[in-house]
Amino acid sequence: MSETSRVALSLRDVGVCYRRRKKTSGGAFWALRNISLDLLHGETLGVIGRNGVGKSTLLRVMAGIIAPDEGDVVNLAGQASLFSLQVGFVPHLTGRENAMLSAMLLGMRRREAKAKLESIIAYSGIGDFIDEPAGNYSSGMQARLGFAVAFQADPPILLIDEVLGVGDAEFKRQSTEAMKERIRSDRTVVIVSHAIDLIEELCDRVLWIDRGRPVALGDTQSVLSAFRQRLNQAPAAPGEKR
Repeated sequence: MSETSRVALSLRDVGVCYRRRKKTSGGAFWALRNISLDLLHGETLGVIGRNGVGKSTLLRVMAGIIAPDEGDVVNLAGQASLFSLQVGFVPHLTGRENAMLSAMLLGMRRREAKAKLESIIAYSGIGDFIDEPAGNYSSGMQARLGFAVAFQADPPILLIDEVLGVGDAEFKRQSTEAMKERIRSDRTVVIVSHAIDLIEELCDRVLWIDRGRPVALGDTQSVLSAFRQRLNQAPAAPGEKR
């Protein structure tokens, strides 16, 4: 198979511009600029960078939630589904209802989602809370249920935004093992995470973004080595994860 035929998702010179309302704030702000990459079938790509540099915006572009203001995005694999706690559940709906809704948003037909619902509930491990409003859930419980839905839906491209580091130790172990299983099955995954050790363990390649621009894209060890060196040279911003 040629390199071109292996491409699942292609971005060329992608940029996303947000217009600030107040003239005194400086007008347009480019959240992303000059992002180009080919995501390959069966690849696990990590996306790293400090807080607020455009990583989550990039995943939204990949998922088709945001249209770029410049450049092109070509999806050759089918649906790219975003799994993020920032997207969240509908608070007044129960976990069961949210699981059905999320499964259909991830591409399942209603009949298929209903057939897999008990497996989703069992995998999530939240028990009787499944019939409680999602607004009562902790972030860890939401992560468990959302992760269970995402893995049962099994979209062609799964985009994961800062979820694997949420929840208790058991969920972190379970979600990491599930990711490894998905990778072994030759699925296509993009992971945004501050957990550098996890990125190092799971990813084939890494994209490093800073201030919305690409710093490096390449093999995991080389990019992480350069990223760690940069972190050691510069003080962290208040509240920033390392």
